[in-house]
Amino acid sequence: MSDTSSHQPLFLKGGRVVDPEQELDGKSDVLLVNGRVAALGEGLEPPEEAVVLDCSGKVVTPGLIDVHVHLREPGGERKETIASGARAAAAGGFTAVCAMPNTDPVIDSPATVGFVAAAGKAAGASRVYPVGALSLGQKGERLTEIGELVEAGAVAITDDGHPVMDSGLMRRALEYAQTFDIPVADHPEDLGLSAGGVMNEGVISARMGIRGKPNASEDVHVVRDLLVAELTGGHIHLQHISTRHGVEAIRQAKARGIQVTAEASPHHLLLTDEAVEGYRTDAKMNPPLRSEADRAAVEEGFLDGTLDTLATDHAPHHYDEKEQAFDDAPFGVVGLETSVGLILTHFLHTGKMDLLTIVDRMSRQPAQAFRLPGGHLSQGSVADVTILDLNAEWSVDPSTFLSRSRNTPFDGWALKGRAVRTIVGGRTIWQG
Repeated sequence: MSDTSSHQPLFLKGGRVVDPEQELDGKSDVLLVNGRVAALGEGLEPPEEAVVLDCSGKVVTPGLIDVHVHLREPGGERKETIASGARAAAAGGFTAVCAMPNTDPVIDSPATVGFVAAAGKAAGASRVYPVGALSLGQKGERLTEIGELVEAGAVAITDDGHPVMDSGLMRRALEYAQTFDIPVADHPEDLGLSAGGVMNEGVISARMGIRGKPNASEDVHVVRDLLVAELTGGHIHLQHISTRHGVEAIRQAKARGIQVTAEASPHHLLLTDEAVEGYRTDAKMNPPLRSEADRAAVEEGFLDGTLDTLATDHAPHHYDEKEQAFDDAPFGVVGLETSVGLILTHFLHTGKMDLLTIVDRMSRQPAQAFRLPGGHLSQGSVADVTILDLNAEWSVDPSTFLSRSRNTPFDGWALKGRAVRTIVGGRTIWQG
C-alpha cells in the first residue's frame, strides 16, 4: 500500500489545508521530508527528488487520532489483531490509535506494553500507542507500576471495561499519573446501579423485557471522577459519555478549572436505544445507546467542546458471538472504518459543524489529551497526514472492512465524505 519511502520527500500540492492549531483553512502546499513537515504555504516549489501528489479538490489535515480502540491482541486474535486493527485504522483515515489494555493477558506490565508497541511498529500501518492498565489484572485492587509502564511506552492508564469502583485507588492513580504527565482514563459506570443491565433502562427496555442500565449508573461515576480529579489536580479523561447529566457535569467541571477531557463516540451521537429494537446485538454496547434527549445532549456537548474528543471505542467481536441471544452477546461495535464518513455526513454536510472544528475534535484534541505527537502541521511536526474527499459518496459495507470483525449498526448507511489517503511519517500507508 506504500508508494514512497520515508527518506523520499513527499509534496502535497494544491490541497485545502485544514489545521486547527494554526487556525488554517485554505489552499496550500505541504512538503514532507524525513518524517517531518518541512514547509507549508501556497506556491511552494517541490525538490527535484520529491514525489508530487496533486491534492486539488481534496482536504489535507493533520493525521486523525483515535484514543480509544480495542485491538484484542494478545488473546483475542480471532476478533482482531494489532496488525489488522492498525490497517483498519489507516483505511479509516487514522494515523494513530491508542490500544486499550483489557486483553488476555491484561496490559499491566512493561513486557505486555512493550509487546503492543513492537507489534504496532511491525504492522507498518497506523501508529499504535499502548495504554497500560490502572490496576493489576484490572481487578481494581492494586495500582500497576505506572512509571515502568510509561517507560515501556504506555501513554495513559485505564481499566477500561472494568470501572474503577474504589475511589481511593482512583485518587492514588490520579496522584501518581501526574509524575509522568499522563492522563487517567476511566469508563464511568457504577456497577452497583448497572449490575445485570444490557441496554438503556427506559420504555424500550421495559417493552422488550430486558434489564437496563439507568443513566444514574454513569452519572454517579462521572461526578465521582470529577471530584477526585479536583481533589488531586490530576487529569481525568472520561470515556464514551452517553448521558445528558454527565455532559452537564463535565461542562460545569471545566468551568471550575478541573483538568478533564472527555469523549463522544459516533454511535452515541447518531443513535438511540430504538436501534436495539428487534434485539439487534450489533447495536448492543456499553455504555448503551440511550434516549433521544441524551443523544441530543451528547451532540450539544460535542458541538460546544465539552466533549472535546471524538473516539470510536472500536470494539470488534466475531460474528458468532454477536449471533447469540441478546443477553449473552458481548457489548461493542467496530468504528474505525466508518467514523470519518459518519461525522462528515451528519455534522459537516448538515451544517452543524465546520471542518476546522471536526479536525480539532479528531486530531488536535486527541493529541493534546494523550500528549501524542501530531495533531497539527506546523513546520517540524511529525509528518502524519490524512487526505479527505469531502464529496465521495459511499455506503457502509462490512464485507469490505479491513478489520477482522463486522459488528456495526451502520450497515447500509449512505455516507458522503471519506479518507482517501493516510500518511504516517511521510509515507503513504493506505490509499483508496
